[in-house]
Amino acid sequence: MPPTALTPETEQTSDREEVIEFPDNFLLIDLCGEHDRNLAEIERATGVQILRRGNRLVIFGEEEQRAEALEVLRSLYARLEGGKSLERGDVDRELRMGGGDASPGGENGDQLEMFKGGPVEIKTRKKLVEPRTDAQKAYVLSLFNNEMAFGIGPAGTGKTYLAVAVGVSMFIQGQVDRIILSRPAVEAGEKLGYLPGDMKDKVDPYMQPLYDALNDFLPGKQLAKLIEEKKIEIAPLAFMRGRTLANAFVVLDEAQNATSMQMKMFLTRLGEGSRMVITGDRSQVDLPRGVTSGLHDAERLLGGIKGISFNYFTAKDVVRHPLVAAIIEAYDADNPA
Repeated sequence: MPPTALTPETEQTSDREEVIEFPDNFLLIDLCGEHDRNLAEIERATGVQILRRGNRLVIFGEEEQRAEALEVLRSLYARLEGGKSLERGDVDRELRMGGGDASPGGENGDQLEMFKGGPVEIKTRKKLVEPRTDAQKAYVLSLFNNEMAFGIGPAGTGKTYLAVAVGVSMFIQGQVDRIILSRPAVEAGEKLGYLPGDMKDKVDPYMQPLYDALNDFLPGKQLAKLIEEKKIEIAPLAFMRGRTLANAFVVLDEAQNATSMQMKMFLTRLGEGSRMVITGDRSQVDLPRGVTSGLHDAERLLGGIKGISFNYFTAKDVVRHPLVAAIIEAYDADNPA
């Protein structure tokens, strides 16, 4: 058990300066990060200057900016006191969400409201996964609370990664018997020619992002064994025809590249005890010109059906390199919807 928490003490020494003292110097070292990397990130995001003096941090800036930085520092320190690790993504999440209690409102607000005030965590064999934006939090909650959920938005917003994490978590807890991951085998704007090898060798390059996500959540030997036992299946969308997927967590990735008929075929595979997640990016359709995206039709036809949730992401939810968000915004501005 972690030791009894001691609240950091703050002291305002001038109109533009505030001091916060931390009782555990070892935790403060982790809070600051290697070469004070975490402090630098907080400075950049809040517009303050932070100086470290022993077990104290001196914060310079306007009152509102100082208050924001103090809230982030206290929350991250409390995380460390609770025995959790502190990684770069955790700092980013705290800066974005401010404690994670704020509702994103709009189309994602209802799911989040049901869990307002509590942390949302996805437990896997290798790591604890936590949403880093309000939209991600609402999305994760909808995955746990709806039998069918759509995640729609640009690259880098965690749509597929979080869906696979939830699938692994539910599988570990025995809520589903297997995980089925699928994508349309559509080339992204270039012809790759005939690939060598058997069927698995030919389709695996298309499925690699799904393998990458699974490797983040399950030890290598266990993952290989589960794939061998077909407890985890990774297959092209065309292989779903004629199947009834019962007691499974099913993910369709890159759904914007499914045709309308393929989408209908996939959605009607849903069996008893199963959950289905469909992720896609409207801006990355690789279908031939004139072919309607099945994701577009699904949005149009299924929006009012109870039990089906739609969660939307924007460039603000990108959790890759900050330049990715800037690139997406530039392209969106050049091609407004």
